[in-house]
Amino acid sequence: MAAVFYLNHHSQYVHWHFFQMSVSNILVILAMFVVFLAAIFIPFPSHGVSGDSS
Repeated sequence: MAAVFYLNHHSQYVHWHFFQMSVSNILVILAMFVVFLAAIFIPFPSHGVSGDSS
C-alpha cells in the first residue's frame, strides 16, 4: 500500500528556547483545538419546541 505523502525524509521541528516539537504534531494539536472550540460554540440541534410540555 502506498502512502499519500513521501514519508522517507527527516521531520521538521519547531525550536523555541526549551520547546521542541515536530510540525506534524503541532498541526494535529491545532486541529484538535479547532474541533474542541467548534463543539463548544456550535449549538446543539433543538427539537423546535419552546416552553414546558404540561
